[in-house]
Amino acid sequence: MPALLYTLGFLAVYLLAICTPWGQRAENALFDLGKQGSEEAWIYPLSGAEYGSTPIPPMELSAKPTLMVGLAVIVVLTLVRRCWRQGCAALGIVVLTTGSKEVFKSAMPRPDLVGAPENLLDQGFPSGHTAIPAALTLAAVLVVSPRIRPYVATAGVLWLACIAAASATMGGHRPSEVLGATLLACAYYGLATWLLPPAAAPGATRSPRALPVITLTLALAIALASGARNDTLTRSLVSAATGFICAALVWYAAVGRPAHTARRTRPALG
Repeated sequence: MPALLYTLGFLAVYLLAICTPWGQRAENALFDLGKQGSEEAWIYPLSGAEYGSTPIPPMELSAKPTLMVGLAVIVVLTLVRRCWRQGCAALGIVVLTTGSKEVFKSAMPRPDLVGAPENLLDQGFPSGHTAIPAALTLAAVLVVSPRIRPYVATAGVLWLACIAAASATMGGHRPSEVLGATLLACAYYGLATWLLPPAAAPGATRSPRALPVITLTLALAIALASGARNDTLTRSLVSAATGFICAALVWYAAVGRPAHTARRTRPALG
């Protein structure tokens, strides 16, 4: 069951990166590379952190409006296409992903295992800014027409690659927090498609043969640009790799595999 695998991945990232001294040291060391702050990031002028700048949704104060608009779009698509079960599942993915993020942050405080500075003790696992594009992309895949599903997934994956890499390189979140948010959204998507009846669950998606290569190549380019910093190559590459992995996870969950599972296959009668 894919939902179980994504959940195990989520827990593994949390336990290894946050609940072990070497995991904490490795991620905290990224903040010591280059200058403190986010001004050296290439994407800083578009992040909303700069005074008077307009943020890329859902960065900074645009997070809640982006979430509300995304939910409204899902509701409209559900009403227009009359896909009631898929619409409810899509709304559930978004609500549960963003809600679980808040519950996890408050219920699982970050332990200080390495004597880190006070500014590195805030619990940011999983990343809320990353959870929004990941959840909205997977939710949209459920309610759009199968013919345009691969292209919707492509647009969402490219958006996620940008936000995930930017969140990591700007210093707002560690790589584990960004990966954790993506795995959480994928887990709820896997659960939703598993619970849907066979007639409502999305099957294997046919897409142009070159689309996966084009999508992932563009996602890599966007992640490299969004994660780039002027002061440190290592942190730039780690942030870009994080964004690309998040994009690949969502692409595979949404398009790369059929949603039906063996649970729904009836044995042949002999």
